[in-house]
Amino acid sequence: MAQATDMRLGTVVRPLFLSEGRRRVVAAVLLGLLGWAILWQGGAWLAARQVAATVPQGENILRLAVSGLRGELARYERLPDLMARTSVLGAALAPDASRAEVAAANLYLRHVTSMMGLSDAYIMDRGGTTVAASNFDQPLSFIGETFDYRPYFRSALDGGTGRFFALGTTSGKRGYYFGAAVHDRGRVVGVLALKVDMDAIEDSWRAAEYEIIVTDSEGIVFLASRRDWHFRSLAPLTSEARARIAATRRYGGQPLQALPLRPTSDVAGHQLLRLDAGGARREFVSVAETMPEADWTVQVLLDTAPARRQAQLAAAAGLLIVGATLAALMAWMQRRARLRERLSIQAEAQAQLEERVSARTLELARVNARLEAEVTERRLTEAELRRTQRHLVQSAKLAALGQMSATLSHELSQPLGAVRNFAANAMTYIDRQRVPEARDNIARILTLADRMTEIGRTLRNFARKPNAQLSDVDLHEVLRDAQEVIAWRIGKQPVDLQVDLPPGPLIVRAGAVRLQQVIVNLLSNALDALDGRPDALIRVTAEAASDRIALIVSDNGPGIPAELEERIFDPFFSTKGVGSGLGLGLSISYNIIRDFGGELRLVRRSGGAGFRLDLPRPGKGR
Repeated sequence: MAQATDMRLGTVVRPLFLSEGRRRVVAAVLLGLLGWAILWQGGAWLAARQVAATVPQGENILRLAVSGLRGELARYERLPDLMARTSVLGAALAPDASRAEVAAANLYLRHVTSMMGLSDAYIMDRGGTTVAASNFDQPLSFIGETFDYRPYFRSALDGGTGRFFALGTTSGKRGYYFGAAVHDRGRVVGVLALKVDMDAIEDSWRAAEYEIIVTDSEGIVFLASRRDWHFRSLAPLTSEARARIAATRRYGGQPLQALPLRPTSDVAGHQLLRLDAGGARREFVSVAETMPEADWTVQVLLDTAPARRQAQLAAAAGLLIVGATLAALMAWMQRRARLRERLSIQAEAQAQLEERVSARTLELARVNARLEAEVTERRLTEAELRRTQRHLVQSAKLAALGQMSATLSHELSQPLGAVRNFAANAMTYIDRQRVPEARDNIARILTLADRMTEIGRTLRNFARKPNAQLSDVDLHEVLRDAQEVIAWRIGKQPVDLQVDLPPGPLIVRAGAVRLQQVIVNLLSNALDALDGRPDALIRVTAEAASDRIALIVSDNGPGIPAELEERIFDPFFSTKGVGSGLGLGLSISYNIIRDFGGELRLVRRSGGAGFRLDLPRPGKGR
């Protein structure tokens, strides 16, 4: 009876306790579940870290995009005010303007539009009606159209400047508008509008791993790296916002529907946005910056998919490591249960394996950390170089525009002075009934006008224009024409001009008008240096060789200090006082002579200054 009871107790008690092997299995399973949970949470944390690590890249892209937009706007910022001062536009806006005056304004606007890369340019009267436009001869001409509803028109009409980004109501093309008031005799007679095409900048934004959008104050996307996002809002528009947009006809008849972008959370202080479109779902982290000068907001949307894939790969690697460790542990426990006699050997082998794995893992982690640091540093360096390059390119563009404007003013000053002198003499001859002499002076004025026209054509390409219009030129004739241009100044200033050239033709390979510009500049600089000297003397001599001819222009003025000789041919460098020159004459002359295959250099003298022009003979070249 007692035995039976013991047997019954045994059958009852044994199921309440697990064997050692089963306990190990349960412990391994629980450990595996715990490791799985830890890796699951660690994967989410790692994904957030990977996404946050992409933010600096987005900030670099954002800086480049904002810099490009600001540079493009700054390129045209001063152009409307400069053009609005042109008398041909004011004349076309007069109530009694003739057809010829309007046609001249049309041609001027078309010329500036082509030269500056504008989309359109047009002028409107005070009522907003277009009087002249660059597309006057196109099917969709703006002439006769009314744009008084545009904000840039109202701002410019009030005497200020206007800026506005909109969809053209006539052309249907997007553009950024600049507006400036056109004055005539101190009063505003109309408005000049310039339209800049932003498509080139937008096309440079195409990328696979990020998107760029630019929104206005109403939150409407008008520039984007994806064309199907144009004229979409980031949030549903209110009726008041739609009314404001309709009042300015900013986006024409576009429906302005909301983009399927929804904020989900944030990471590192930046919003995460989810895009549901076309059955596909994408997630972006948004990096934004405002442009107060244009009332824009620029956003870079970085796709989080690559970062999350990296996190998933890291988590999968972690799971594989944990799985491998658990498998090894299970195998070790089974072998230990079956082979107790080999427990010490197996434990030692396992310990050595784990130590090597840990050491290798630590080594790989260190190498990976160094590689990530190097990659980050190179990316930052590359971004800084690109940003610096864009700044330099933009600065070069603005400097070129300023230099061209200053050059035109500088190069036309001498012929204009001669024209004024000949015109004054012509009036005196007419008063004295000396018609032949007056006719001769008027003919000289016409010749100088043709020369100024030639100067205007050549100045646009003076920087590095190839020898496209060179011919055989006689230095005697060029020097005689240059003396005519500068004669009005010589008549006002007591100076002894001595010209000592060898007899006979002195033929060189050059451009007559541009070579005359150089000689006029050198003579003018000599006159400036001799201002106020009672014994003023200018000498012009020539030296002929087998392949070249040298023309030397020297004076007995104060000369050029030795420390300034290396800078004398730099643009905008001048030894004259403030307001006495632009510092462009010698720089322009230097480039012109180089285009001829010659050389212009300073000649050191004990008293005064001298410049030597070495020009090639025909057929000799450099």
